[in-house]
Amino acid sequence: MLTVLRCIISYFFFFPQQVFSLYEKGWSGSPVQFTWQKTLGNFLAVTGGDRAVKIFDRHGQKRNEISLPGNCIAMDWDKDGDTLAIITDKSSTIFLWDAITNKTSQVDSGMRDAMSFLLWSRVGTLLAVGTAKGNLLIYNRQTSRKISVLGKHTKRITCGCWSIENLLALGGEDKMITISNQEGDTIRQTSVSSDPSDMQFSVMKTDERVSTRESTVSAVVGKRTLFLFNLNDPDNPIDLKFQQPYGNIVTYKWYGDGYIMIGFSQGCFVVISTHIREIGQEVFQAHNHKDNLSSIAISQSLNKAASCGDNCIKIHDLTDMREMYAIINLDDENKGVDQMAWTDDGQLLAVSTRKGSLHVFLTKLPILGDACSTRIAYLTSLLEVTIANHVERELPVTVSVEVEPSFVAIGVYHLAVGMNNRAWFYALGENNVKKLKDVEYLGTVASMHLNSDYAAALFEGKIQLHMIESEGLGAQEERETRLFPADDDKYQILCHALTSDFLIYGTDTGVIRYFFIEDWQYVNEYRHPVSVRKVFPDPNGTRMAFIDDKSDGFVYCPVNDRVYEIPDFSPTIKGILWENWPMDKGVFVAFDDDKVYTYVFHKDAIQGSRIILAGGTEVPYSHKPLLLYNGELTCQTPSGKTNNICLSTHSFLGNLKDFGPDVLRQMLTQTLMLKRFSEAWEVCSLLNDQSCWNELAKACLHHMEVDFAIRVFRTCGNAGMVMSLEQIKGIEDHNLLAGHLAMFTSDFNLAQDLYLASSCPIAALEMRKDLQHWDRALQLAKRLAPDQIPFISKEYAVQLEFMGDYVNALAHYEKGITGDNKYQEHDEVCLAGVAQMSIRMGDIRRGVNQAIKHPSRVLKRDCGAILENMKQFSEAAQLYEKGQYYDKAASVYIRCKNWAKVGELLPHVSSPKIHLQYAKAKEADGRYTEAVIAYEHAKQWDSVIRLYLDHLNNPEKAVNIVRETQSLEGAKMVARFFLQLGDYGSAIQFLVMSKCNNEAFTLAQQHNKMEIYADIISSQSTTNEDYQSIALYFEAEKKHFQAGKFFLLCGQYGRALRHFMKSPSTEDNLAMEMAIETVGRAKDEALTNQLIDYLMGEGDGMPQDAKYLFRLYMALKQYRDAARTAIIIAREEQCSGNYRNAHDVLFSMYSELKTQKIKISSEMATNLMILHSYILVKIHVKRGDHMKGARMLIRVANNISKFPSHIVPILTSTVIECHRAGLKNSAFSFAAMLMRPEYRCKIDPKYKKKIETVVSCVCVLDVETQLRQKSQQQPVPTVLSSSQSVNFCVPAVKTTFHTALQLVGTWYAMTGQFAHTVTFLPSTQNSKSKLGFFFLLQYSNVCPYFSSKWVIWY
Repeated sequence: MLTVLRCIISYFFFFPQQVFSLYEKGWSGSPVQFTWQKTLGNFLAVTGGDRAVKIFDRHGQKRNEISLPGNCIAMDWDKDGDTLAIITDKSSTIFLWDAITNKTSQVDSGMRDAMSFLLWSRVGTLLAVGTAKGNLLIYNRQTSRKISVLGKHTKRITCGCWSIENLLALGGEDKMITISNQEGDTIRQTSVSSDPSDMQFSVMKTDERVSTRESTVSAVVGKRTLFLFNLNDPDNPIDLKFQQPYGNIVTYKWYGDGYIMIGFSQGCFVVISTHIREIGQEVFQAHNHKDNLSSIAISQSLNKAASCGDNCIKIHDLTDMREMYAIINLDDENKGVDQMAWTDDGQLLAVSTRKGSLHVFLTKLPILGDACSTRIAYLTSLLEVTIANHVERELPVTVSVEVEPSFVAIGVYHLAVGMNNRAWFYALGENNVKKLKDVEYLGTVASMHLNSDYAAALFEGKIQLHMIESEGLGAQEERETRLFPADDDKYQILCHALTSDFLIYGTDTGVIRYFFIEDWQYVNEYRHPVSVRKVFPDPNGTRMAFIDDKSDGFVYCPVNDRVYEIPDFSPTIKGILWENWPMDKGVFVAFDDDKVYTYVFHKDAIQGSRIILAGGTEVPYSHKPLLLYNGELTCQTPSGKTNNICLSTHSFLGNLKDFGPDVLRQMLTQTLMLKRFSEAWEVCSLLNDQSCWNELAKACLHHMEVDFAIRVFRTCGNAGMVMSLEQIKGIEDHNLLAGHLAMFTSDFNLAQDLYLASSCPIAALEMRKDLQHWDRALQLAKRLAPDQIPFISKEYAVQLEFMGDYVNALAHYEKGITGDNKYQEHDEVCLAGVAQMSIRMGDIRRGVNQAIKHPSRVLKRDCGAILENMKQFSEAAQLYEKGQYYDKAASVYIRCKNWAKVGELLPHVSSPKIHLQYAKAKEADGRYTEAVIAYEHAKQWDSVIRLYLDHLNNPEKAVNIVRETQSLEGAKMVARFFLQLGDYGSAIQFLVMSKCNNEAFTLAQQHNKMEIYADIISSQSTTNEDYQSIALYFEAEKKHFQAGKFFLLCGQYGRALRHFMKSPSTEDNLAMEMAIETVGRAKDEALTNQLIDYLMGEGDGMPQDAKYLFRLYMALKQYRDAARTAIIIAREEQCSGNYRNAHDVLFSMYSELKTQKIKISSEMATNLMILHSYILVKIHVKRGDHMKGARMLIRVANNISKFPSHIVPILTSTVIECHRAGLKNSAFSFAAMLMRPEYRCKIDPKYKKKIETVVSCVCVLDVETQLRQKSQQQPVPTVLSSSQSVNFCVPAVKTTFHTALQLVGTWYAMTGQFAHTVTFLPSTQNSKSKLGFFFLLQYSNVCPYFSSKWVIWY
């Protein structure tokens, strides 16, 4: 399927065109012989049965006819194609036709028998002629010498061939093959089994070919066998026989590396190899023709093979025999085709038929083409030129020409074609093409170029420049034509080009000259070391690529007369094309037969103009590039068509979204090399990678595209670069701008060179200073800014000092001293450097004196450090002391053992290390008091304690220091001291402090001081083992509380609880508190139940106080149970009159519930509110805020039952505060309550009279009137319901209507609500009570607030 598809593609891509057909009456009915002129292929010699040989040109025009005395037996062209030799069956004369003079001559062979064979030598002018009797004649046309060899064969010579070494192989009917030299001497011969035919010389394929000599003779023997005779191995000839179904061998051809193509009569052809290991194996086999195969032909120039048979021709590609290149059907040839042959150049294929006709097909066009701007002209047939402009989408125009051209040139308005020394010019109109004229030149035209007005033809080392249309233009005569070079110029022009303004040519002496057509004079000249073979200017002529005689490529810029070598330029390059797309002016391609190389000329780059190789693109076979536009290469093909190829370097021109990240990165590289920054922006946008944006930004800087670089850096978020570029983008000086950009790219050497070449060379110095390249800055300053030398010298000296080059640093510090008061600070730095470098160089005296004179303390310190490292301790200490670095000075004095100086400096020393060293020295001298002071300054407390205990006998001071510093070693020393004194309690304390718990425990156990040890250890954080040891000790001693306490500390909660419950009760009940804490920590249900049982008195029937149960619940975080218990405790406390305690219990519980986000019961909230109101009364009263105090007391009095122990005092205070606050009704109400018998006797005498006065002053009518007024002003409150009840307890004896009315009014005044129920509690059922109730019932008719459902009778 693939082979068929390839055949179809090839078929439609190129179908051979029939050029002409020949039908002669004399040929009718019989096959014809023909042969092409060798090398040139301009003539075709044809003969039939008409006793004549007709000569036709390649267009089918008869040029001559040679009459013969008989039928032509054989004819052959010499190696150059100049002479055609003919022999006949009726004559011994050899006929020779000269193609140049078109004349025929005859040569007498001298043979008396008929001639049968004729063949020209392949390398010389020798002609071999064989006869029917086996004789041989070798004729030398150049010398006219004849060599006759009689008896070469015993019978008719039928075939033969020449080798490239001028060996002649002959075969005859005597079944012999002879090999002779050019003198006719036989050097080899061999016999064959049958008549030989179709003899050829060639080279067999070997593994290592040492020689290319044609040492093998091949021949068809008996039409069945292919015989191979190796001259180097004559004893081992090879006979190759083939399958019977193939039929007879018709013909065969050698090609390639020792391959043979063999055609068989049954329509098959086979390819075999002559390699000794492959002999007999078929490399390829195809059955091309159904009935028969009559001939095969191979064209090495086309790399094609053809077979003919039946009535068709099939053409294959030799690189892949499976690929069918073309099929030619001859439907009118019913007798079939006979023989065929190609011209040497492969352009024409001639096929003869069995009925006597001849057909010539065009199989390869001469690749002729030219381009001008975006317009191209190319040969589409031997006599046809097509003009096309695919870029501007113009319709192709076909121009028929009179001759087969050898060159084509296209201009803006004209077309030129020509051959030899003649050219035809055509005017290109909008819709038609008109022939203008033809011009003959003084020699054969090698190439021609056109512009809008002129044509330039190169011939025989000269150029003729002339106007194409001079008639009617009024042109000056001297400007119509000109011949280059002038007569006095001694050089040959090898190449030329013509642009709209210039004629450019290169010579054999290496001179390239620009001739300006408008001024009609030379304007530029460049001399190259070797000759210039080809020139290729860009469309504007401002740049020109050329190839010299060494096959090296260069680009020449006439504007600045600079030449740039093209890198990696292949020596096989045949031509160069410049990009015609306006945006890619610097792009050009160089091409050879197989590949196109894309180059980019970077003119404006910070490194200077240069050329880079962007990449390469494979080109199909026999494609000639004509035009490059926007990365698309238009090529002319051998078929007379064009093919567009997209360069691999321009793959980004497609749809970028179709590619992955890796391909996009490659495309980014391509766009940057080609300076296609807009496309690069799109690629970066798709990749969205910071590194890609950075690469694009760097390329913009490299190519000095400042505006685009700003855009990229702004996208990257690099504000610093954006601001820097904004500052320099307006610079017009090219070198200065390039210098800035080179600096931005960190190419500082290049930046310096560019700065120095610019109008602002001082920028180079500033750059080096900013970079701290002080050595180079110093060199630049000597030339650009001498006044900067001292300052740069100073910086350079600092750098040299850092690098350890003290000698040069000292010299530059000295150079940096200005002596000017304006630069005093600078000079001080230099003098400091001189001092330090002098010391380092060994000039200590100078350095020390300089440092002492210098005002800087830091310098004295640094110089002192240098001297200290140099072990010059005395000078170092002196400088340290002068610089007030007392610690360092004392340290150095200590190294000198100068204790006197150390003592002098000690008040100023802060270093503990120095104090320690001094203290040790004093202790060694026995001066303990001074040593203690020094040890204290050094924070060496252990040494201080030791001296106080051992030498100064001051244990109190030692103990205080231990307590303050918590020194473990000091505590041990104090403990040992107290042990020696027998003070075991103190010893135990300090042993614990020193973490010697085991020793402390043993000591406490031995001396019965365990309580002391326990008290100490309980306040320390220690191990559980220590706690357990103490607990076990107390357990053994039956000290339950202490045992329980330490069992709790070591986490043994069960044993701890057991001991706490066994502990005897005390006033503070600390054991019970500890038991509760134990259960809280343990969180063990069994222990909890055990403690609850104990608290409830389950064991001994004596329940504990409820507060412990409350604390237990709190410890267990059972807040709801704790809340209930708290209410009970608070109630008990209230009943006992401990209102503050009750308030604290409820408030702490309230706060804990709030913290735990647990809902608080209304009972607790109400009780806490009442108790809190009671607490607040005293505060308000003390502040004098009687209204708030009265309100709080009213709330308490309304709940007076909750304060049973202080009913009368509370009510008394309520009456008094209400009276003070002006709340008369409330005062009366509570005063009336106090008048009850059970309270009246308990009233404080000093308030009793006042309370009675309050009660008696209240008018019943006023209350009644007020009550009626209130009842008229507002309706019955909707919140009232009969379910609510308020009890007024009044003795029945004094109960009257007015009293009841007053009670109701008082309640209303206090609460803003009417009483729902009035309850009378009479002591006896007397008439007054009944009467009072009756009046109240009658009054309810007037006051709708009262009704019988609110009145209850007991």
